[in-house]
Amino acid sequence: MTKIFLPDIEATQQLGVTLGETLAAGSVILLEGDLGAGKTTLVQGIGKGLGIIDSIVSPTFTLINEYTEGRIPLYHLDLYRLEPQEVTGLNLESYWEGIEVAPGIVAIEWAQRMPYLPDSYLKICLNYGEDGDRQAEITAVTTNN
Repeated sequence: MTKIFLPDIEATQQLGVTLGETLAAGSVILLEGDLGAGKTTLVQGIGKGLGIIDSIVSPTFTLINEYTEGRIPLYHLDLYRLEPQEVTGLNLESYWEGIEVAPGIVAIEWAQRMPYLPDSYLKICLNYGEDGDRQAEITAVTTNN
């Protein structure tokens, strides 16, 4: 696990830019953290790093926003309003397996609501620090199924 201190919104977005510039198609990012901790800000940075010019907003009500004009597609999902049994019916694996969509980066907010996980992913937990700053805890996970 890697911990990164994020003193402001710009630092959170810059972490996202770095991820967007370096991650390959098929990458999955599972985002966790309190409301307002910076999950959407991080995804906005990922989009910027991919060269996406559209405004990236949280898909809280639409569930999934697809951005396809960047270096590779970005699939932004938000599971905040769903229960785990509702998530099962979304067939999220089609995004990270590239079955029905072009392979891209899949960023999932409120990933703790997922009843199943991909074989490999980056788990990023965004937390508040004592002084109102933020911290990202990044863990690369690979399972052998």
